[in-house]
Amino acid sequence: MTVSTPTRPDVDILKQVNRRFVTGVTLVTAMDEDTPRGLAVNAFASISLDPPTVMVCVQRTSNTHDCLFTASHLAINIASVEQMEVMGKFASKTGDKFEGVAWSRGQFGTPLLAGSSAHLEVEIRERLQASTHTVFICRVVAAEVTDLPPVVYSSGKFFSSEGLSPLG
Repeated sequence: MTVSTPTRPDVDILKQVNRRFVTGVTLVTAMDEDTPRGLAVNAFASISLDPPTVMVCVQRTSNTHDCLFTASHLAINIASVEQMEVMGKFASKTGDKFEGVAWSRGQFGTPLLAGSSAHLEVEIRERLQASTHTVFICRVVAAEVTDLPPVVYSSGKFFSSEGLSPLG
């Protein structure tokens, strides 16, 4: 019997494959004592509606990771088309990502960003280590939706979700 050794896919091909997947953009935020922290994340998914459970994945080398890891609650702000500048700040390594950004504390104390398409406040239930990332499994404790259209990300570019054509 011949045993084959698995090969690693080419990293550039993997990047191209990932760019083919259309996703939204979230701005994940939490409080670090009295200081708001956050970052842009596209690795977000709903797991269950009953009980309402979601997950976000954050690279452990992120400046925001330790704050999220020790927090009991975090906010998932679904980015809207009005937040292009905010998304740029939250995707960068800049020091104070909240400078000039309007926000308020949600009912569980998490930073909710003004101008978002939607907000979730979640209680972190599990922190799973997955290679270079932490997967945060969270129970949704509060939710809010606005009329602002969300941003869509694909092939390294941002798009407005408004005006998408249904296929069926």
